[in-house]
Amino acid sequence: MSRAYGDLVPDYAIPPGETIRETLAALGMTQAELALRMGRPENRVSEIINGKRAVTPETALQLERVLGVPARIWNNLEANYREALARLTEQERIEGLAQQAGQFPYAEMAKRGWVPETRNATERTSNLLSFFGVESFTVIRDVHAAAYRTARGRKPDPPALAAWLRRGELEARNMETQNYDETALRGALPTLRALTPLEPAEFLPRLKTICAQCGVAVVVVPRLSRTYVNGAARWLNSNRALVQLTIRGRFIDIFWFSFFHELGHILLHGKRQEFIDTENTAGTKEEAEADEFAAAALLSTDEYARARALAPDFTPRAVTDLADELRLAPAVIIGRLQHDGLLRHDQLNHLRPRLEWVAAE
Repeated sequence: MSRAYGDLVPDYAIPPGETIRETLAALGMTQAELALRMGRPENRVSEIINGKRAVTPETALQLERVLGVPARIWNNLEANYREALARLTEQERIEGLAQQAGQFPYAEMAKRGWVPETRNATERTSNLLSFFGVESFTVIRDVHAAAYRTARGRKPDPPALAAWLRRGELEARNMETQNYDETALRGALPTLRALTPLEPAEFLPRLKTICAQCGVAVVVVPRLSRTYVNGAARWLNSNRALVQLTIRGRFIDIFWFSFFHELGHILLHGKRQEFIDTENTAGTKEEAEADEFAAAALLSTDEYARARALAPDFTPRAVTDLADELRLAPAVIIGRLQHDGLLRHDQLNHLRPRLEWVAAE
């Protein structure tokens, strides 16, 4: 027996001819007589009984008249037989793909609940194909081509990165969004920035709602090992964009910078481009533009000048007072000052909350 869609199914196929043979024996009728009564050549009837020729709807009606068994029974037997044959063929094909399936981090994906737990190689292969919604793993290179691009330095693992991207797509499917509205999205930037002082349980639902009203689905997906991913931005169709985030470094200001960075890609760059921001993608024109967009969205030039003016002491009180005045999380100011070398990376980190993944109940 083998498994299909979680149920046990036979690893063999029984043609309708077996039932015809049993019925003939019960009636005391020979194949020759059956052929005569059906008005069919005997060799054709023999082929039907031996599973070499299909039972068509017309043949089913003839069998109903001659043998007294309803046509629907023969039609169902034929359909079940053909499905069983197809499953056996598919089983062989999937077994041949097991080596390719081994490239994906199945155990980690199963731990996160993305695919069912199993140690069976064939089941893993079938589950992965269903997860990606493809018939072969080679198609994934076309669907998620950006995940397979060559990167400098520490190179992300393409299959793992493709799996992370796919998970984002699947989560976005269940989200309702309006058609993309660039004007609305640009107008929402101050409102989105004002969410930065809030706790994740409060800001994340509101962030998703605001973006959905502008035609952007926002999902936060745990990154898989060896992906080194910060976030991604791409278009699901001409009217719907996807911003996919993860928790990198855990500091809240890094999350917010990544969010506005991905929004920058959506607002500044073409709908045909897919941007996957890993630890090695800095340096391109588009990435520099997205960085500038994020920095300006979080701290305007004048606001940043005021933050710099807190030097040389940068006391916690001074930073929090400025943050309160700007309706901004202190971590955003501190993270920017640390990035630009005005603060050491260990300074004021008690004002930079860390994000943690919480298992779903």
